[in-house]
Amino acid sequence: MRWRFWQPRPIPVLELHGTLASRAGALNIGGYGRLIEAAVAADGEGGTLLLDIESPGGSPVQSDLIASRIRRLADKNKVRVVAVIGEVGASGGYWLACAGDEIVANPMSVVGSIGVIGGGFGLGGALARLGVSRRLYTAGANKGRLDPFSPERPQDVAFVRDLLGQLHERFKAWVRSRRGAKLPADESQVFDGGWMLGERALSLGLIDRLGDLDAEVRRIGGDKARPKVFRPGRRGLLARLPRLMADAVADMLERTARPSL
Repeated sequence: MRWRFWQPRPIPVLELHGTLASRAGALNIGGYGRLIEAAVAADGEGGTLLLDIESPGGSPVQSDLIASRIRRLADKNKVRVVAVIGEVGASGGYWLACAGDEIVANPMSVVGSIGVIGGGFGLGGALARLGVSRRLYTAGANKGRLDPFSPERPQDVAFVRDLLGQLHERFKAWVRSRRGAKLPADESQVFDGGWMLGERALSLGLIDRLGDLDAEVRRIGGDKARPKVFRPGRRGLLARLPRLMADAVADMLERTARPSL
């Protein structure tokens, strides 16, 4: 990124908006890998990168892949990363924010939700009322685990709870590794899965200060600085409408079919 002293300094901003999911069009490493590389390199070695975060969470895998890529490249290029949460940086969105060396949020931003959720539907009773019987054939005692048309088994519930617990421990370990001594001694209010507003997040050490993206751009580059935004290309609304509708359905299905942050 080249600029001259008489011109406004462009500050690289990586836009991380949307639900974290592996499907096309969502927030994932497939769509953002090259953008991350370009954004980290934009201000040169020793520069600064802003993360513009608007995400309620989603896939634990995509959260980890994106955050790890940002940290790996930032450390390699000696770039300082500042994460700025807008309306929401919760669950997987907060996982992304922890890739920053600092985290900034509005006093009313939704922050935290450091937990894992999973679930589904039990439709066996509905089938019975319709006079429909379920026929399921498997090889392997647990191949049909969590089938929504079969009765829930205690061992399946135990399995899911253990899986969610493992994911939660990894989430907590990531937050601890990034926030360190900034977290309170009593972590029960931090890791209970609840979300909070930015002002409370500041008091609990989940963010470093209150602010917004425009203020951070000016703080880093001066009053005349401007953002250079890195985001995926966007199509027109009519072209995107079928995808938006499909994504809404996919979000619902993903959150019931597999654990989500």
